[in-house]
Amino acid sequence: MLDIKFLRENPNVVKQNIKNKFQDDKLPLVDEVIALDAEARRTQQEADELRASRKKISKEIGALMAQGKKEEAEAKKAEVNNNAARLEELSANEKELQEKVKKIMMVIPNIIDPSVPIGKDDSENVEIEKFGEPVVPGFEIPYHTDIMESFDGIDIDAAGKVAGNGFYYLMGDIARLHSAIISYARDYMIDKGFTYCIPPFMIRSNVVTGVMSFAEMDAMMYKIEGEDLYLIGTSEHSMIGKFIDTITEEKELPKTLTSYSPCFRKEKGAHGIEERGVYRIHQFEKQEMIVVCKPEESPMWFDNLWKNTVGLFRSLDIPVRTLECCSGDLADLKIKSIDVEAWSPRQKKYFEVGSCSNLGDAQARRLQIRIRKEDGSKYFAHTLNNTVVAPPRMLIAFLENNLREDGSVHIPEVLRPYMGGKEFLGKPDTL
Repeated sequence: MLDIKFLRENPNVVKQNIKNKFQDDKLPLVDEVIALDAEARRTQQEADELRASRKKISKEIGALMAQGKKEEAEAKKAEVNNNAARLEELSANEKELQEKVKKIMMVIPNIIDPSVPIGKDDSENVEIEKFGEPVVPGFEIPYHTDIMESFDGIDIDAAGKVAGNGFYYLMGDIARLHSAIISYARDYMIDKGFTYCIPPFMIRSNVVTGVMSFAEMDAMMYKIEGEDLYLIGTSEHSMIGKFIDTITEEKELPKTLTSYSPCFRKEKGAHGIEERGVYRIHQFEKQEMIVVCKPEESPMWFDNLWKNTVGLFRSLDIPVRTLECCSGDLADLKIKSIDVEAWSPRQKKYFEVGSCSNLGDAQARRLQIRIRKEDGSKYFAHTLNNTVVAPPRMLIAFLENNLREDGSVHIPEVLRPYMGGKEFLGKPDTL
């Protein structure tokens, strides 16, 4: 959420930012919120003047009563009563206007970083760099669920009967591989100096609206019926929410946390052949990383975060690339975002496995996450988040890139301690 003062003083900047995000339908909101804000401030000023007047008159009443001037005191009391009715009306109007202003401000997109390329949607995202050599083997790579089924490692039919589409049972070595990847990612981030955390898997509505836009909320979140609770779509929601309504001493920054959680998503609009299997699902597990830091340090942490994901995938022999998200592909709270994509030998293309985002002070402003400097002054923190690994998609990338022609799957050395020392899934012909 933008600072209303910034919008008030820079309406053309805000409008151009809206155009850069190809959300022209939101342009009228800028003038609308400016008018509402001006009315709210006029109402507040009149109310403040009445409050000051009431305080002054109350003192005068006391003085008149002490002087025995009861009739004059009663006249002053009548004036106070008349002012009280007007003040009550102004207070109600002021609250209503402020709520309208806030509602609109929650919809106006954050100002994107100047480095973000301008584009309408994800088709105009810009490749930045490739890491590792993408290889297409001389044998056919089966679909990922077929690879899993070759190890009796997945049961989608049974899950469909139990929970419906978008769910699965993982079994045996595939289930173990899933857990091994999560455990390895956890330790990988701990070694990077991040504090490990397991957060609540449900959050209240004020946290939901604090960490994401209304459009994202509608597309992603499952609400618990009869409760002010939502299932988290990613642990970032809980992790940023941890700091709601807090004031942190500047010397304690940065806050660097890595978290494990299950994730629950509606996945509205998911379609196409690659939505089969475990690519798009309603429930999965994930290792996440978040940072709460000084505004001037957020660009540095942004680079550190996506590099952590690249490093982890490369340690598992998976080629990746990074994409700069264009303006039209950025969620409204984000000022800059980079996607990490893994190589798919079967599809002969890259696919998204993680997203790193800098949200500036948007989440902090909504959630009132403030930092206190040594001189006592306060400011809003910057918040960032990034996927360490989400095993459903990681499993696809891992199995495809480590599959051998004989059907066995190579286990990279760093993962073997989490797999009981196994070097392969299945029995390779060479052994």
